Amino acid sequence: MRIGELSSRTGVPVPTIKYYVREGLLPPGELSSPNQASYEDSHERRLRLIRALLEVGGLSVAAIREVITAVDDKDKPVHKLLGTVADQLVPSTGRDESDAETALARTKVARLVADRGWAVNPGCRAGEALASALAALSRTGHGRFEEVLETYADAAERVAAADMAFASRASGREDLVESVAVGTVVGDTMFAALRRLAQEDASARAGATP
Repeated sequence: MRIGELSSRTGVPVPTIKYYVREGLLPPGELSSPNQASYEDSHERRLRLIRALLEVGGLSVAAIREVITAVDDKDKPVHKLLGTVADQLVPSTGRDESDAETALARTKVARLVADRGWAVNPGCRAGEALASALAALSRTGHGRFEEVLETYADAAERVAAADMAFASRASGREDLVESVAVGTVVGDTMFAALRRLAQEDASARAGATP
């Protein structure tokens, strides 16, 4: 197909497609003449993945390039590929925290991971985000909220199992990455909304208790 048809089928403007090619996110089309290139279904799938990571995942072009590189590295195990995606989906705290609260929080996170036998990379973004949240609780005098950490971890394990079961139905590496990226971002929103609904119900039930 020509680039115009690719644009029509994906909803991505032609200049944006050319930009993705220049940035190395999308392979160039096969030249059929000096000024014409032909594109395949694989380009359409790649554009869908890029849009999902950009519009749903909120990733930067640099982060998307890192994910795309992992997708194209056929020697990279699926587990490590998903780890790359997961890391990019967790916002960086943007702070180089080395205070006492953060140091203690990192120790607590490491203990939680070890006690549960979770196979995660030390210093991963998710672990750092959790440590940052625990440190913030401590600084603001709400450290007792850590009492629910184990309950949250139990729920997280069940949700993660559901996520992996959903992702296992993907066909191919790109579809897998798209499923994980979209599922994680949208899943976070869904879980937060479900939590609010459950909180409202729990509050109503508590208020109705004599």
